[in-house]
Amino acid sequence: MDFEPAAEGFVFEVAQGLTVDYEPAEALPRFFAATAVGIEEQLSSPELGVVIATRVVLRRARADTFGSHELAFKVAGHLAARKALERARYPRL
Repeated sequence: MDFEPAAEGFVFEVAQGLTVDYEPAEALPRFFAATAVGIEEQLSSPELGVVIATRVVLRRARADTFGSHELAFKVAGHLAARKALERARYPRL
């Protein structure tokens, strides 16, 4: 995922041409939406004290029949946002 500043609010996009080998493919939009919810929840967490305006582009994703479900993708969104926030606080020199 790519995280970038946005003028305002939260924008989540799935990169054009992203393919994921998963059946049923109809479930993928729900999984991606759950990812967006997890990211947005993390970025607007009260502990941050601010709402961060961010554009996120999902560039790669994996799914499997055993462990893939909406909650797993939501948690993945939380973790991705935490990692992005950590990088923003402590960039490598």
